[in-house]
Amino acid sequence: MEISSLEDYSSFFFPDMDPKRRGNDTAFNDLPNSLIHLDNKQTLMDPTQFQFDSSPPTKRPRRAIEDIHNVTVQQQQRRLWVKDRSKDWWDRCNQPDFPEEEFRRYFRMSKATFDMICQHLDSAVTKKNTMLRQAIPVRQRVAVCIWRLATGDPLREVSKRFGLGISTCHKLVLEVCSAIKTVLMPKFLHWPNEAEMKHITQKFESLSGIPNVGGSMYTTHIPIIAPKSNVNAYFNKHHTERNQKTSYSITVQGVVDSKGVFSDVCIGWPGSLSDDQVLEKSALYQRATMGTLKDVWVVGNSGHPLMDGVLVPYTHQNLTWTQHAFNQKVGEIQSIAKDAFARLKGRWSCLQKRTEVKLEDLPVLLGACCVLHNICEMRDEEMDPHWKFEIFDDEMVAENNVRSNAAEQARDQIAHYLLHHGRAGTNFL
Repeated sequence: MEISSLEDYSSFFFPDMDPKRRGNDTAFNDLPNSLIHLDNKQTLMDPTQFQFDSSPPTKRPRRAIEDIHNVTVQQQQRRLWVKDRSKDWWDRCNQPDFPEEEFRRYFRMSKATFDMICQHLDSAVTKKNTMLRQAIPVRQRVAVCIWRLATGDPLREVSKRFGLGISTCHKLVLEVCSAIKTVLMPKFLHWPNEAEMKHITQKFESLSGIPNVGGSMYTTHIPIIAPKSNVNAYFNKHHTERNQKTSYSITVQGVVDSKGVFSDVCIGWPGSLSDDQVLEKSALYQRATMGTLKDVWVVGNSGHPLMDGVLVPYTHQNLTWTQHAFNQKVGEIQSIAKDAFARLKGRWSCLQKRTEVKLEDLPVLLGACCVLHNICEMRDEEMDPHWKFEIFDDEMVAENNVRSNAAEQARDQIAHYLLHHGRAGTNFL
């Protein structure tokens, strides 16, 4: 059947419709107008050529194929819309002539130390360019992380500084912290080998007169937002009473050498635990109980128990002069660890207040801060007086404060050694 007119066309589709109605139906009369191409205003379908044909379909014209190809290429070249943000501040900081003191104030370290960190992390944090966007350079990635740790500023402020999205900044901080843990921690935070331990014990003995001291231990608390689950475990009773507001925290136990460089850290246990409970869950406790400390003492405070490998002050009342003098020397060693934590929190301000980081991501972030602290201490980076931070951690006497008779006898011998060899000082003589 061949359709030669509009009436035939309508009869084909609507055979029962009255021809007069077909001619007066406005909607039907508008049907041909809807069959017009948007670009060339030509009819998409010629009614005179509308036929049933069982022959195979004809090939697509070459021009149509080329048009499809051009559209495909345009789609491949199309870029995602990205909000235009200013990177002027970071571009200025990244210039070779940017003032050293100003850079140190922003990033808590010198340009040379920052460059060294970037070189170590280059292979771990480098990303490739894609068709959609250019990869963020390594230096900018590291700078975002260090700035965030140093200032503790909200992510929206970090975003404004570096001209990046808030979610991008959050992702960069976690990625760089993870790279620091993987790449830099084995190099800059590890338990000393035999030669290093010999040097450390000599340094501590020259400072205090106590032989075989391999480290000074302290446990601090990092404030957190109340977790969604197991909230009571993170409730910090002592901080709540002192601050007069509900406080939650996680713990960081650290052992430092005579310079305040961390040699061991235990991070992430709930803030409701006491110092001795945190110690029991650490790798250091396993070393001490298994005898792998090799007659080396780690000096703790009154919150830690006296045990093999862990030396603490006398805590009972009515101390003798000898015991008082011993406590003074132990306190001098123990203050090295407390001062190290004060510098850690002072340099990395994100540790001073509750952070936006999820609880499960905090140990990686805290570990990165400890590694960066070690790098700054090893490279003798100056500590600006404005960064000074005073630590308020409540020391509670351990419930079972004497767990080894051998350690108790050794402590008495050390106390008498200090007194009889003139190393006990003069405060109590």
